[in-house]
Amino acid sequence: MMPDRDTSLNASRQSAARTRVRTLILGAAGRDFHDFNMLYRDDPATEVVAFTATQIPDIAGRRYPAELAGPLYPDGIPIEPEEALERLIAEHDVRRVLFSYSDVSHAHVMTLASRCLALGAQFVLPGPARTMLRSRLPVISVCAVRTGCGKSALARWIGAELQARGLRAGILRHPMPYGDLARPAVQRFASAADLDAANCTLEEREEYEPHLEAGHVVHAGVDYARVLAQAERESDLILWDGGNNDFSFVAPDLSIVVVDAWRPEQATGWHPGEAVLRSADLVVVSKVDSASAQSSARAAAMARAVNPHAPVLRGRSEVVLDAPQSVRGRRVLVVEDGPTLTHGGMDVGAGAIAARAAGAAELIDPRPWAPPELRETLARYPKLGPVLPALGYSGAALQALAATIEASPAEVVVVGTPIDLARLLRTDRPVVRARYAFTEDSRGELTAQLDAFLRQGLSRRT
Repeated sequence: MMPDRDTSLNASRQSAARTRVRTLILGAAGRDFHDFNMLYRDDPATEVVAFTATQIPDIAGRRYPAELAGPLYPDGIPIEPEEALERLIAEHDVRRVLFSYSDVSHAHVMTLASRCLALGAQFVLPGPARTMLRSRLPVISVCAVRTGCGKSALARWIGAELQARGLRAGILRHPMPYGDLARPAVQRFASAADLDAANCTLEEREEYEPHLEAGHVVHAGVDYARVLAQAERESDLILWDGGNNDFSFVAPDLSIVVVDAWRPEQATGWHPGEAVLRSADLVVVSKVDSASAQSSARAAAMARAVNPHAPVLRGRSEVVLDAPQSVRGRRVLVVEDGPTLTHGGMDVGAGAIAARAAGAAELIDPRPWAPPELRETLARYPKLGPVLPALGYSGAALQALAATIEASPAEVVVVGTPIDLARLLRTDRPVVRARYAFTEDSRGELTAQLDAFLRQGLSRRT
């Protein structure tokens, strides 16, 4: 008796399920989702058993939703803490582990590799050629060797230069899906009201709001094939504003990478920042106005040694206080950009530099005044200076920030984040913003490079 069609089909599916390569993706709610979408979502030879989460709080315990995971994953995909790595490999008989997040040392990557290899699993670093989307428009990417180098300030400067030339730049921002993962699959921000409607976190606002203030439209989300298609419909070219020290998600026609003059030695030794630098078309050494001449020269020399084919230019990141007279002689609590201090490893940021330059009598250490949960978070960064990172991934975190300010003896708050934090914080203390922007160190050098690219890039598509 011949088996019926349904029985044969079920047997075929069961056989395919047994032969699928069980895969675990190590991530941090960003690059990992993109790599899954590009490599495995529609691959019947692969079964992704879980994502892991690190760097970003409150991601583990959720699921990558079925509507984004595709028909091979009707129940979605669980997101587990990275600490469960060995247990997950053993429980699911994982044969392949994909490393898929950024701004970690080479030693960190290889320690994870060793943990996987010890259990017999293959450890994979996906190449950018397989994970980059292709655009029908010219693409400029702005990336960096570490978080906090000043890439977003440079991206905003390029956006303004393109706007001055009558070009509509579609700003694609590295993903920041810290809330509901299905809802922000494709996002478009053109106003502050759009940010409010999307219930954006502080970190999202820090990246999006300055672009909006400059009149640019920002596109972001989780499914970047759809995000790119949305941006292409209303833009003349694509400007990728990178996150951490990651590769662009879209293949660039002009790859610009930022090296920090304050941290010249970190041009190498960090993943994937070193690879990003080695593949760059153009390198910009940032913050030469505040770093020492020796440190700036060393940063440029390191960049040339790693990538001798790319021109190396210099840029300034000038910081200006709104009301320096309000800071002079006062006890100041400085609130800094969170990722610059956490992922980026800086001990202080623009706010502290500006407050000291304005003659602040003292920078208040926030640790004694922080609520227990925030104090525990700050303890993970022992090299942190007397500053308070804006870790606003949730409403509770924003409340903890305000509570720290109110409990402290600070007379003035200096905010070094890219957004108007006073609009979101409830505090009676006067708040002074430290604003910073990129400018060319040698006027016209970067502009000439940009114009040369535009002549070539736009002519190829006309």
